Amino acid sequence: MVKEFGNNDWALVLGGSRGLGLASAKKLAKHGMNICIVHRDRKSDIPEIEKHFSEIRQSKVDLISFNRDLLRPEHKREVLNELKIILGNEGKVKCLLHSVAKGNLKPMTEGESSSLTVLDFEITIQAMALSLYDWFKSLFEEQFLAEDSRIISFTSEGGRRPLKNYAAVSAAKASLEAITRNIALEFAPFGVRANCIQAGVTDTQSLRMIPGSDQIKKHAIRRNPFGRLTQEEDVANAVYLLCKKEASWINGSIIPVDGGEHLS
Repeated sequence: MVKEFGNNDWALVLGGSRGLGLASAKKLAKHGMNICIVHRDRKSDIPEIEKHFSEIRQSKVDLISFNRDLLRPEHKREVLNELKIILGNEGKVKCLLHSVAKGNLKPMTEGESSSLTVLDFEITIQAMALSLYDWFKSLFEEQFLAEDSRIISFTSEGGRRPLKNYAAVSAAKASLEAITRNIALEFAPFGVRANCIQAGVTDTQSLRMIPGSDQIKKHAIRRNPFGRLTQEEDVANAVYLLCKKEASWINGSIIPVDGGEHLS
């Protein structure tokens, strides 16, 4: 694999221990980018996660990981303090990848379970949208970002189309897209490019938590021109492409990576 990124280039992946974030970290590492992953997992899951992290290290890049709650200010400060030491005088964050999946999947009406509350909305939007700006702003103020930095986050078609039990996540995705567009506008003079990837339906752990996910997958396959679900590697490839210098003129966009699933 050709090494395309410099020895001092880092990707900071928020939520990179599984799913789209992990697949993207692996892809970037194969092309020479150093990886810093912030994740929150149970101790019982760590041995399996470490197997994936070992795979990243085999790409001969530096990898550091923090099993911390990225939503807690004190944990964010711990990570940033350690990252400052690791980056030194030369290292820079080339890519901030937001892959946080922490949302409430409740119905808005009363049923077998309790209905969605305003607090549920607030928690979900904080985790899946506002945390992007929180971490980005800290990296910017600490001058950790590269001169040509890429801010990438994952949205979904549910940000614009209503789905049952998805209202809080839908609101968070819409907020995430709005934040991304405004970062793209206001921070362009500082060399920042910000984009959202709208992944097609992908069989991840997050999808399987959505009620009726099996039907969602079947419907997606019928809609998709290629007749299959989006794979984690499809999305990771797009993340890699957006980090290349040739993608420097892509800014403020919501990019479907779904094989044309959105066309129908």
